[in-house]
Parts: sequence; structure tokens; C-alpha cells
Amino acid sequence: MTTIADVCKAAGVSKATVSRVLNNTGQVSDATRQKVISAVNALDYRPSSVARALITRKTNTVGLVVPEFEGAYYGSLLKQAASSSEHYEKQLIVTDGHNDPVMEKESILLLSDRCCDAIILYSRHMPEKMLTELTHRIQIPIVTINRQFSNPALPCITFDQAGAAYMITSYLLQMGHRQIACITGELKTHTGIARLQGYRQALAEFGIPFDPALTESGHNHFMEGYQACKDLLHRPVKFTAILACSDEMAVGSLKALTEKGIGVPEHMSIAGIDNSPISQYAFPPLTTVSIPIEEMTESAIHLALKLAQNQMSPNQIEFTGRIIHRNSILPSSQPT
Repeated sequence: MTTIADVCKAAGVSKATVSRVLNNTGQVSDATRQKVISAVNALDYRPSSVARALITRKTNTVGLVVPEFEGAYYGSLLKQAASSSEHYEKQLIVTDGHNDPVMEKESILLLSDRCCDAIILYSRHMPEKMLTELTHRIQIPIVTINRQFSNPALPCITFDQAGAAYMITSYLLQMGHRQIACITGELKTHTGIARLQGYRQALAEFGIPFDPALTESGHNHFMEGYQACKDLLHRPVKFTAILACSDEMAVGSLKALTEKGIGVPEHMSIAGIDNSPISQYAFPPLTTVSIPIEEMTESAIHLALKLAQNQMSPNQIEFTGRIIHRNSILPSSQPT
């Protein structure tokens, strides 16, 4: 195995000079630099990434903590994170936070031990106080996706979750629907709470009282949407439209409606949120609200690496969605 001593001998220079060339630090003449590079290439020398990290505290890696791996939404996030990391000539290290603040903390500490240059955290549950303490402890930039914090020193990339639900509920109301059921996400999360708030705000602005009997909680996946829709259909309440707070739950709801012989959109309109790939292949294709998760992920990595290089101050950036019109909504046939 070739060592740095072999490179020094071949190039006729000291270890310090080889180190300056490999790390692109300090002043080295062009002739000396070329001798070192030629020796490295001739000997096929690969510097120890571990040793370099111990010296520089840099590994050209970005850490990413996600709450889970299931679903197209996180697939899009992971794909974009890998692409953005490669663009910045970084390697991506991914860990699973298991939707648990304690596990998320352990994942961050693990990535810190591996000397990641920056860390991206997608968290639904981590308390702001815990994140603040972690940020001070590890001295590595942590940029959070999908959370808004009161502390402006905590950099984050957020999405207007309440605004997305408000936007699509308002559209259903404009289409004449007045009895709109809502299948929420998990109401222990900030996203689930915010989307329910957006739904309720739109109803209030149209003078429609909130009816708890028209809401059912799911957990954002197909099966939960299917079961939640079945539960709503068994209740003695009428509705002409459904807002499912994720596209996967909307697709699950379509299955429940089909089993009951309820045509969409002829007899029931339905909308989702996310604009996940499955939404355009559902039958009928879903009207939904897009979440620019690719742009959010790119923005998070860009911000994190700028913070790592002390080229930017902590920043909080909010993205908004837009309605993607497809074929799952028709105007209500009931008088308003």
C-alpha cells in the first residue's frame, strides 16, 4: 500500500509539502506542485480520508437525517439530496431518524462524529430547545427542512403547509362544495396540525362551521387513507368532496370510494396535497397541491454548505405551493 512517505521520496519533498498540495493550503511553487501531483498519479496514492478529517475536520460529506424512507415524497427528497451533493462534489450520508426526536439527536451526533461538513435534518418532532442545544454542541451547521422556528439563528427551509390546505379547500368551495370531508395527517406533527388549520380557515372564510364528524386522521399512507375514507362513509354525515392531506391517502380514498360504487368526480370530488408521482397516474388523475421538495432540498444543501464555509448567515426560507389541476374535481351539483 502506497503511503505519503512514498510520495515524499518520489517527489523529493517533505510530508508538509505533500500535505499542502493535497489539501490545497499554503504556498507551493507550481513546479513543486506538479512534482507532487505526478508522484501521486504514478504511485496511485489515495490519501486517508480518516486522517485528513482528523486534521481538517472536513470530509466533503453532507449528512441527511430523514424520518422514514417510505413513500414517493421521501424518494424525491433523497434523489435530489444525492444530486445536489454530487453537484457540490460532496458525498451524501443518510440516516433514519425513525420519527423520534431522541433517534434524530443520535443520528445527528453520529454524523457529527463522522465529521460531516454540514447536516440536513428533516424533522417532524424535534423540539426547538433540543435543536438549539445540538447546534451549540457540535459546531456543525444544521439546516432543518419542514420546520419553522422562533429562533432566527436556527436555519431552516420551510413550506407553507397551512397555506397549501387553505388553497385547495378554497378551490373546492369555489367549485360549489359546502360539505367537504378532510382526511388529516398525523395530528401529533406540525404538518398535520397546520394542514388542518388551513382547511378550517378556508371553511371559516366561507361562513361554514367546522364539523369534527367530517374529519378523520390518517398517517399519510395508502392504507390509512383507505381506512379513513371507509370510516367517513360509514358516518351519518353527507359530503360531496374530500380533501386528503397527502396524495397517498387520496389514492387510498379512491379505492374505498370505488368499492362503494361512488364515482369520482361524478359523485364525489377529491383532492390531495404533495403532487407526488402517483397523483398523475391515479384514476382519475388527482388534482393536488405541489410541494417543491426538490427545490427545498437543493436550497437546504446550498445554505448548509455556505454556512459551513462562513459565507452566509443563518437564514429561514419559506416555499409555497400551487394547485395542479387534473381530473378529480367537478363543480358541486348541490345548490349552494
